[in-house]
Amino acid sequence: MSVIPEGWEAVIGIETHVELQTRSKMFCGCRVDFGDDPNTAVCPVCLALPGALPVANEAAIDGIVRIGTALDCTINERSLFYRKNYFYPDLPKNYQISQYTYPVCEHGRIVVDVDGEPTVIGITRVHMEEDTGKSLHMGEGGRIQDADHTLLDFNRAGVPLVEIVTEPDIRTPDQARAYGAELQRIVRTLGVSDARLEEGSMRFDANISVRRTGTSELGTRTEIKNVNSLRSMQRAIAFEIERQIEVLATGGTVIQETRHWNETTGRTTAMRSKEESEDYRYFQEPDLLPLFIDEQWRDRVKASMPELPAQLRARLVAAGADERTAGLLADSPLLAGLFDAAVRAGAEAKTVASWLTGEVVAYARRVGTTVDELSLTAEHLVELAAMVAEGELSATAAKQVLAGVLAGEGGPRQVAETMDLLQISDSGAIEAVVADVLGEHPDALEKIRSGDSKPIGFLVGQVMRATGGKADPKMVQEIIRRSAGR
Repeated sequence: MSVIPEGWEAVIGIETHVELQTRSKMFCGCRVDFGDDPNTAVCPVCLALPGALPVANEAAIDGIVRIGTALDCTINERSLFYRKNYFYPDLPKNYQISQYTYPVCEHGRIVVDVDGEPTVIGITRVHMEEDTGKSLHMGEGGRIQDADHTLLDFNRAGVPLVEIVTEPDIRTPDQARAYGAELQRIVRTLGVSDARLEEGSMRFDANISVRRTGTSELGTRTEIKNVNSLRSMQRAIAFEIERQIEVLATGGTVIQETRHWNETTGRTTAMRSKEESEDYRYFQEPDLLPLFIDEQWRDRVKASMPELPAQLRARLVAAGADERTAGLLADSPLLAGLFDAAVRAGAEAKTVASWLTGEVVAYARRVGTTVDELSLTAEHLVELAAMVAEGELSATAAKQVLAGVLAGEGGPRQVAETMDLLQISDSGAIEAVVADVLGEHPDALEKIRSGDSKPIGFLVGQVMRATGGKADPKMVQEIIRRSAGR
């Protein structure tokens, strides 16, 4: 957990850019395919050649409406596109088609949980824009600070890009990471983007300022650009908070600027002075008509919404999983589906949840595969849970059997029989072994009869050893207690 020094408070807002998975770009018909050779998925529109006119992509607008609906936003009936003017090598137009005064979505919220404490993070706006090209920094490490030259690939220029802007409601690096993780889950659940941070289809800009605890005035903020992992965002924010506090505590002044996060050094460094909105000279895009998203469109999107991560976690908890395990299950649609199907068929919820998030995930990592590729079905889980409930398998043996099922050795019963792990649940057979053990340890039996329960565990262990670990331990304990008159 990141710790902020006593007497100080951080104020954090996050801008998240999400590339949408549409077949074509935002304002032209070029295909969206990140595997193409550089500068082959381009046309006069996305290269900004004279006379080329943009046309809005309806599928992309549908995607942003889905995101806004999931974030409990107001979906505006009328919204406008603007030109955001700035100069950078990967921006072919020297302006970006974006939104400003009238975005598609406004006034939403996300609730995140950090250490059991829920926090509501307001969403200021969700607006539609186009992505820039990609700068390829050539040199050792592939980072800008190590590059000796840079190449430009415009295949990404014009890809539909949704920007999600929070209110300055975040107070700690841990909350920031929790927010980013939950937003990634939501976007993936909606199916509008793969939200791969490592590939740049989802990336964060973090705005940070600090102030003395108890004051309401905002401090001077800095912006950390293009952070591409949750861990990096958490570390970058923690460093920047510490840096700003040190500057102010020693009588210095925080400069409003854009900063770069260096993953290797674990530090932020100044890039350029921070722009204000007037620096971009926004004006309405003259080549695009206003967007009209009527009630019928909004209702259609709302009716098609999937179960969102928070709803899924709540349902899994209601079905019997604890909150932590429900969170792990909800992060994998396959595991959540297996859990649902197994519990509906009568399997004990906590046992199945534990197997899925424990043994199944661990096995997949151990053999270097994904849970999607494992030969596991809900029927396997139901059969295995029933064998444990009926005393045919111990909890420990059940995990061994599950590993065999995952390895493709057969169903639970077949694996258990092959591995000779089925428990002895015949009361007559167990009573005979218990009688032999009690005969060998009469002193332990007398202690139990006199009220000392400690020898019971010892005797159970002796019976389990005598049966090769196959006796049902619960039944063994019951027979010992009955034999001792307890």
